[in-house]
Amino acid sequence: MAPVAAMGPSPVSPVPARNSWVPWALGGMALLSVGALGLAWSTHERVQVLESELVRRQQLAQDESAEARMLSRQAHDVATQSEAKLALLEAKVAETALQRSQVEDLISSLSRSRDENVLADVEAGLRVAQQQAAITGSLEPLMSVLKQTDDRLARYNQPRLERVRRAVARDMDRLRGVAVADVPTLSIRLDEAARQVDDLPLMASPKRRVSASAVPAASAPVKPGSQAMGEAADSLPEMAWWAVLRDQWQVFAGRAWVEIRSLVRVTSIDHPEAALVAPEQAFFLRENLKLHLLNARLALLSRQFDQAQGDIGQAEQLLARYFDVSSQRVKAMQEQLRLVAGQSRQATLPRPDDTLAALTAAAAGR
Repeated sequence: MAPVAAMGPSPVSPVPARNSWVPWALGGMALLSVGALGLAWSTHERVQVLESELVRRQQLAQDESAEARMLSRQAHDVATQSEAKLALLEAKVAETALQRSQVEDLISSLSRSRDENVLADVEAGLRVAQQQAAITGSLEPLMSVLKQTDDRLARYNQPRLERVRRAVARDMDRLRGVAVADVPTLSIRLDEAARQVDDLPLMASPKRRVSASAVPAASAPVKPGSQAMGEAADSLPEMAWWAVLRDQWQVFAGRAWVEIRSLVRVTSIDHPEAALVAPEQAFFLRENLKLHLLNARLALLSRQFDQAQGDIGQAEQLLARYFDVSSQRVKAMQEQLRLVAGQSRQATLPRPDDTLAALTAAAAGR
């Protein structure tokens, strides 16, 4: 605490004017107010300018956004069309690549050498002929192709293909040594045999046959002007007419005796049932024989040789049991059936392995 001054009279000092700073303060406040108002007005103007600028920019942004959406839609459509065109182009490119590969393969096949073409043609022909031989059961396709191959290689006259010609010659020799059933010829023989069945005589109704030995020697007619008649006429002119009558009577008697002998025929029959076949049963018997022959023919064409052998054997049994085996036609039929049965044998067809191996070696050595 400050010390208390001693009370007493103090000197008189001048008193300043009361509240002299107030006007200045009011003036300053006024100036500040005017400045604040100016600043506020200026700020307000700036805010309005900013608002108008923001509105303008917002409108511009909306316009740009709408335009961007439209451009995006257009770009999407263009992209879709581009994808479709790209897919189409890819398909075209793939097709072009495929065609190019095919053209290249064709060019490469055309640009092969003459030797390779010859070897390829010969091998293809041999394989086709081998398939035909397996189907038909005949060696003719293989023999024909091997002969053509030999002639072609001979005209070509290429030293490196000489071993192929030697292989072809070996295969041809091997094919010639194989006995294969000639199915077309055998089928033709069976057809001919089936057509001859109707003309074969049965045991029950054999045809009448008169042997030349049954006619007596005296039955031979005496020709006019013969040497015997001439001598008789010269030696015994008075008995000429009697000799002629005697000769005529002998001829007549011989012919009558032949006719009488032909009325009765004695035959030894091993199968009595063959002589008891009725005429209506003979038709079915012949048809049954034809059926066996036709079945044998179909079996040969289908290369079922065992079945063909069975049908031919049954046909031979029918011929031996019910037909007249003394007839030349029946004998010829039996001989023909035995020949067909003997040739109807299954044979393994050889393969042209030597030629194919030689072709493969020649193609690999290119």
